[in-house]
Amino acid sequence: MSGASLKVLVVGGGIGGLCLAQGLKRAGIDVAVYERDRTRDDRLEGYRIHIDPDGAKALHSCLPEKVWAEFTAGTVDLGSFRFLTEGLRELMELEPDAHRVPDGGPTSRSHAIDRVTLRDILLTGLDDVLHFGKKFERYERTPDGVVAHFADGSTATGDVLIGADGVGSPVRGQYLPQAERVDTDAFGIGLKLPLTDEVRAWLRPPLSTGRCMIMAPAPYFLSVSVFDRSAERPGSSGDDAYVGTAFVVRRGACPANIHALDGAELIRLVGRMISGWHPDLRRLVAESDPGSALLVPYKTSVPLKPWQSTNITLLGDAVHSMSPVGGMGGNTALRDADELRGQLVRLDGGAVSTEQAIGAYETAMLDYGFAAVRKALRYQDQGLRSGTIATSLSRASFRAMNGMMRRRARARS
Repeated sequence: MSGASLKVLVVGGGIGGLCLAQGLKRAGIDVAVYERDRTRDDRLEGYRIHIDPDGAKALHSCLPEKVWAEFTAGTVDLGSFRFLTEGLRELMELEPDAHRVPDGGPTSRSHAIDRVTLRDILLTGLDDVLHFGKKFERYERTPDGVVAHFADGSTATGDVLIGADGVGSPVRGQYLPQAERVDTDAFGIGLKLPLTDEVRAWLRPPLSTGRCMIMAPAPYFLSVSVFDRSAERPGSSGDDAYVGTAFVVRRGACPANIHALDGAELIRLVGRMISGWHPDLRRLVAESDPGSALLVPYKTSVPLKPWQSTNITLLGDAVHSMSPVGGMGGNTALRDADELRGQLVRLDGGAVSTEQAIGAYETAMLDYGFAAVRKALRYQDQGLRSGTIATSLSRASFRAMNGMMRRRARARS
């Protein structure tokens, strides 16, 4: 294909799809995004997201300079990552990677940003690209490309179709019906506690900064993340300052009617399970906003064998959804977007055929994408170890690693 002849259709306006659209538009490629949400304000729920160096590099490659600057301005320091017992005794502390690579720049370190803020940033400058209220139903391949059909009766024609439409991807359902997602035997319950003056008065270290993973001899664990932009935005409220918690629990420890519980009932359920934990942890859960409570069944994609590449492909959760434990799903979707952007630029320039460009992307994506799927599931299983012996061994291992890292730090100083 010669320059400017390629037209890319992206189904889904989540993090991965928008990052890809930004990168293609920046490269001068004709791209259109079709999102089922009716307006840009329909998707306002979300929590702090951890953007790792892979995600940061992808965003830097795809975003215009001004939008990249908006991203970095919207982030906060991650803070330390601590592994703690249910009594808040420290097992191990990991310093943020910005401290380990002080001169590496924003693409070599991790960032924390609110999901709603990130999506709003990714929408910048895409008004002429993004089409809301477009629920994808099916596609048909033609000799000249591909036609996407939407529920409102409209169609869109392009050369390449990208399914970036999330875990329930209709594009995947038609294109790769053999792809499976299975339960991981766990639920996640997400909560938010706004960082009001009253909360700041009682919330103490180690829970008042950074990230904490609470590990107990039980079939559940709790992660705590502080997101606070109030220093940069005096007088701010809402999603600029809060403590996000994620309670991950095995299905067998949950009541059969858990899907029917409202936010207040979910908070009480978590409270009963952690009744013997440190008072600050119990209060953190008990005072969380019931309206923020979100129950998520944790599922994961089954690894796929390579398929014959065409002018249709998938990215992000549409192809390799994973347990949220470890925060790798969003970063892998961003990496997909950047990898696919690079290949489509080569295709638009006529350097490779459609099958070669898409095939090169899929070969790389299947490798690192399902490596992330396996790693996320491993992290989840480690956190859900419930036996006293297994927990004791894990804690001993964490303490040993913590001591080793501190000795190394003292030796370098």
